[in-house]
Amino acid sequence: MSHFVKAVVSTPGHQRIARTPFGARVVIHATAAETNGAFGMWETFTPPGQGPAPHTHTRETEVFRVVKGVYRFRCGGEEFDAPPGTVVTLPPFVEHSWKNISDEDGQMFAVVSPGGCERLFIDIEATGADTPEKVAVIEARLGIINEAT
Repeated sequence: MSHFVKAVVSTPGHQRIARTPFGARVVIHATAAETNGAFGMWETFTPPGQGPAPHTHTRETEVFRVVKGVYRFRCGGEEFDAPPGTVVTLPPFVEHSWKNISDEDGQMFAVVSPGGCERLFIDIEATGADTPEKVAVIEARLGIINEAT
């Protein structure tokens, strides 16, 4: 089990802002580097009709809590809608995707364990990766298989 010894604090107005492969804003709250690999944590703000392409994580379990909007999740052969208050846990090694199907911007809080894939958002922002091919290079380094590339 990973241990970390210092509080990780994300204060309003001082958060780290990044972006998803599809351009949505992400607020990073904790990284694997800060938690000794235990977890990563962020919020994603998703415009209507947007979401990631089908992809598979080879390292981490993802947990999402829908805060605002309604999201349609696909996990393996299953599809379901998630209104506010819904918590969805997605296993590693199973293809999944999600999309904001409401008419308003959506918001989800996410935690991954072990941490690490939150680097995707940070690295997209830092490098300006603006094509599926550039994003795919980052995803591959993080053990994320994107079915669209």
